[in-house]
Amino acid sequence: MLIKPQLLVAGGGIAGLAAALAASLAHWDVRVFERSEQFAEFGAGIQLGPNAVRCLRHWGLLPALQALAVQPQQLQVRSAESGQVLGQMALGQQMQERYGAPYLTIHRADLHRVLLQALQQREGVHIKTGEPVLQVANHSSPLNNHAAIAVRTPMRDSIEGDALLIADGVWSQLRYTVQAANAPLWFTGHLAYRALLPMEAVPPCWRAANVQVWLGPRWHVVHYPVSAGRLLNIVVLVQGQAPVDLASWDHAGNAHVLAEALAGCCPALQALVDAVTAHGMQWRLWPLMGRKPVSGSQEMAQGLMALAGDAAHPMLPYLAQGAGMAIEDAAMLGHALQQYEAPIATRLQHYALLRWQRNAQVQQRAWRNGQIFHAQGLLRWGRDWGMRLLGQRLMDMPWLYQGPPGLHLDAHPLP
Repeated sequence: MLIKPQLLVAGGGIAGLAAALAASLAHWDVRVFERSEQFAEFGAGIQLGPNAVRCLRHWGLLPALQALAVQPQQLQVRSAESGQVLGQMALGQQMQERYGAPYLTIHRADLHRVLLQALQQREGVHIKTGEPVLQVANHSSPLNNHAAIAVRTPMRDSIEGDALLIADGVWSQLRYTVQAANAPLWFTGHLAYRALLPMEAVPPCWRAANVQVWLGPRWHVVHYPVSAGRLLNIVVLVQGQAPVDLASWDHAGNAHVLAEALAGCCPALQALVDAVTAHGMQWRLWPLMGRKPVSGSQEMAQGLMALAGDAAHPMLPYLAQGAGMAIEDAAMLGHALQQYEAPIATRLQHYALLRWQRNAQVQQRAWRNGQIFHAQGLLRWGRDWGMRLLGQRLMDMPWLYQGPPGLHLDAHPLP
């Protein structure tokens, strides 16, 4: 009987579960170690471009996703002061025809649940909650004298595998076991206020299946439907002071502080923001943390260890690609792990070589987009003029939505 190689995964978020599924489909056994005692409803909405949806479809998840997600028809960019449309881009069927997969909006918990359920149906996958990876060590297996890696958890002193994927989020300490991945984590000066509003509480003019973006000075607002259209996800991104406790990723957001930040916005946007507290909902506040863009493949893999998702390349949400890049990481990792003729360390290095430049590009473009979205003065005037003149040509990003070079996925899901 052929013994399958085993991947250890530190972290059971979207990055970790997606990588675990890709590895399982590549005929690896997988052990996932998650710090939380149980998986719960968490986070808010996310946007999935066709580059990410193509990977999810390849794994056979599209039907389950479409039952929970929304396929928006348009992306509209508006002036937060006047409410006027500055530019728009067709999504819906046109996006699907351009890039071969739909553009979806979904609650983060729904995407996580779809990934988890898919893993629970596969043999050779073991998911441990309340059991974080505490320590990592390389050693040789006494069984067959091949290179191996072992981790320690609060429950067990040594769990051996053939490779380790570190996907435990932006605050990862394990990432420093990859010696080159030592760029410091820092507060970016950006804050995200997030809320979910039942659709019946949303002003009727904003209930359509669209992504709306409102641009103001040093802030902007994004909203779109999730949970099969039952909820509206609202995100207000502002530049401001950090909370005292940066390590807590979820804070109660003060509505009056948010109101001060949005002073001067148009009545239509103000009515939407006011509806959150008027209907008894609460704003949650996330301080957005970052690192310098990835500078080389050595920051994403070393020996039998690799990094994925926010543990490798946290990025500001101004390209809506944080989850997308984690999903692409997973798909490329699965592709690399199938190269059975190569040593495992070589496969992981191949994964890193194919991922680091694209992740760095998205990190850089997201930061630049934040400066453009929050522009003031002449830069703001030029942005609005360009948006009115070029519209979709300015907002469409073939380099991003076509997916990463080196990853070829057809429309037929894996068994």
